[in-house]
Amino acid sequence: MHLSHRTVIALSVIAGIATSGSAFAHGTMSKPSSRVYSCYQGNPENPTNPACAAAKTIGGAQPFYDWAGVNQANANGNHQAVVPDGELCSGGNSKYRGLDLNRSDWPTSPIRADSRGRYTFEFKAPAPHATREWKFYVTRDGWQPGSPLRWADLQEFCTVGNVPVSGDVYKLDCPLPKRSGQHIIYNTWQRSDSGEAFYTCADVRFEGGGGVEPPPQWQDAGPVTARGALEEGTTLTLRVFNAQGNDLERPEITLAAGQTAANQWPL
Repeated sequence: MHLSHRTVIALSVIAGIATSGSAFAHGTMSKPSSRVYSCYQGNPENPTNPACAAAKTIGGAQPFYDWAGVNQANANGNHQAVVPDGELCSGGNSKYRGLDLNRSDWPTSPIRADSRGRYTFEFKAPAPHATREWKFYVTRDGWQPGSPLRWADLQEFCTVGNVPVSGDVYKLDCPLPKRSGQHIIYNTWQRSDSGEAFYTCADVRFEGGGGVEPPPQWQDAGPVTARGALEEGTTLTLRVFNAQGNDLERPEITLAAGQTAANQWPL
């Protein structure tokens, strides 16, 4: 009987470790602070921010403690297919539905472009992953804080490929679009080693009038052509510049088996 009692205790400890590990499995934006991370830092059990308090009423405090898990397991880059309009801040994940409340009083972070018109975002990731791409969006001019957030309200302004992690933080350098006042910056993080993706809403207040004009509508410049095959493991970077010579897009890909032929890797 004594042996049985010890066995039960051991299993309980293992279960507790597994639960804790899953709660901090992936990541969220820490600069500017994401909506869920701001609520986590602002007393999850008794939030001082009224929007966080309203979210807690809907989903309890646990989503705040699990700030790193706003995800879709099988997104595979098809974010609009798995995250419906009005559910962008929860990533379409019902556990985090309190984050979708249409309020104008969420905690906001000031944001300002540097002298280059750029900003270094920081994404806190206790469990880093190989990355296919990061995409950044900002709410359109004329969007009103407190309105439902739809994909049509977002304008993409930056794509970043796989970057090394520094400690538990990814630093993501992007041109910052010109905006004024309160907006939402939305981020998607798509893994390259699985279909899983993560979603971040950051409520920000643009200050200083810096930033750059968003890129114009894209025009087809024709296909990328290859001179020959490349080796497996080769990392390719496609750089798209504006008239001033600044990067507008810089996606990266590391070639896997089956992607190395001259008629494959340009795709």
